[in-house]
Amino acid sequence: QQRWEELGCSQVHPVCVLVTGSGKTLAFVIPALEILLKREEKLKKMQVGALIITPTRELALQISEVMGRFLQGFPQFRQILLIGGSNPIEDVEKFKTQGANILIATPGRLEDMFRRKADGLDLATAVKSLDVLVLDEADRLLDMGFEASLNTILGYLPKQRRTGLFSATQTQELEKLVRAGLRNPVRITVKEKGVAASSVQKTPARLSNYYAICRAEEKFNTLVAFLRQHKHEKQLVFFSTCACVEYFGKALEGLIKNVSIHCIHGKMKHKRNKIFADFRALKSGILVCTDVMARGIDIPEVNWVLQYDPPSSASSFVHRCGRTARIGNQGNALVFLLPMEESYVNFLSINQKCPLQTYPPVKDVVDVLPKLKTMALGDRAMFEKGMKAFVSCVQAYAKHECSLIFRIKDLDFAALARGFALLRLPKMPELRGKTFPDFKQEAIDTDTIRFKDKNREKLRQKRLAELKEKEMPLKRNFIKNKAWSKQKNKKDKKKKKAAKRKLDEESDVDEEDLNELLNDTRLLKKLKKGKISEEDFDKHLSSAGSSHPKRAEANSSDGDGE
Repeated sequence: QQRWEELGCSQVHPVCVLVTGSGKTLAFVIPALEILLKREEKLKKMQVGALIITPTRELALQISEVMGRFLQGFPQFRQILLIGGSNPIEDVEKFKTQGANILIATPGRLEDMFRRKADGLDLATAVKSLDVLVLDEADRLLDMGFEASLNTILGYLPKQRRTGLFSATQTQELEKLVRAGLRNPVRITVKEKGVAASSVQKTPARLSNYYAICRAEEKFNTLVAFLRQHKHEKQLVFFSTCACVEYFGKALEGLIKNVSIHCIHGKMKHKRNKIFADFRALKSGILVCTDVMARGIDIPEVNWVLQYDPPSSASSFVHRCGRTARIGNQGNALVFLLPMEESYVNFLSINQKCPLQTYPPVKDVVDVLPKLKTMALGDRAMFEKGMKAFVSCVQAYAKHECSLIFRIKDLDFAALARGFALLRLPKMPELRGKTFPDFKQEAIDTDTIRFKDKNREKLRQKRLAELKEKEMPLKRNFIKNKAWSKQKNKKDKKKKKAAKRKLDEESDVDEEDLNELLNDTRLLKKLKKGKISEEDFDKHLSSAGSSHPKRAEANSSDGDGE
């Protein structure tokens, strides 16, 4: 790898865009160590000279492992790993006891460590000696919403440093960061040997990239048939959501025998590190995962990367494929597309310089969906996983970056639900007010499906009993499905009546005064129509006034006033 020192002065910031699987980790580990070794003033125990930030804990673990191998030859340096899933107080104590010259961290945990001064850790002072900052999978760091954390972290770091941004793909957000945050940026693009200079293909040359067109209700059957035919190989299966990993991962465990199947997704807290390590050590097996495993993860000898759902962004497609055919090895990738999504192939070829070829039809495909329904009927946990997976899949589809191809209005919900082997359709906004005659709901009350786990079922029954006790009969009588406009009219009438009643109550005019006023009004009308003379009008008015005490009092006071 070309060393950063060859780029010139200390303020040069390399931006490295390298083909996935080409060795980005070594491209920053080796130069970072060289820079620390050439320091005039040697680093003390609590001084941090290099900081490597990466988006996921799996990637951080992997970088730490690579760094550890090099540090065996340089015992004067110590590294520390700061990632989620562990106790932060333990990390604080470890740093205080052992110190660290090299930090490898995820943004969230690192930001937290900067705020641990009350626990005795002054990380802000420790990083004042920083020489090298590395942002690995830099575009993903921004994409995953770590921008606020990164800004906080960068505020603690010295301005005089080298900053390296490493990624297999380039995004607009990353380009903005390069222009705004780096002085004297130098772009390094590494291509594979033998690839034409004009080529900008982002996937390895030894990767065979395929696509298969499947109807929604045949997609899972095709996947199961494919996995059964490649039992002795190592395979990654990508789904769009955590809920889909939970559901289909459990389904594959029951449908594919004598194969080690692991599941991993971003919502797992403490299991992820062990699952990742276990799968890496396997010679063959299946890892069902989300895009948490798409970036930079190096799993030895992966034969196939299967994409059950196309990822939400085109750049993620490249990264997923890059889990195989790494460091010059052969590998294969296959994405399953619905018939209406076929134009995605041309889009990838143009947008990502990632050409795909048609995969031959998978043989011996059998219908496993009835077995999947049986699993749901036998365990409420499986039934609920299926419902959640369907909802999450539809929501992910609606948020797809390439919305011109992946249009929610083109989605056949009934066929998709059959492909998920659902017993009934869930209640969700996207299905409201629609009918699906092509979907046959199972003739069963799904509330009667029990958890196979006895403790969970016992807890469910307890909650149902509590809800039943709390139920109270409704006191108000109301008409169901009454038009909103009629309900509004009724409310308006009630308001008017209440206002009139209030006016009457507040009025200080008594009934006698009101009658007198009405009589005067009638006399005035008769005068205007010529039915009585002015003399008669005055006569009647004066006689009425003298007979009414209030009117007489009023007349008297008026005269005195003048």
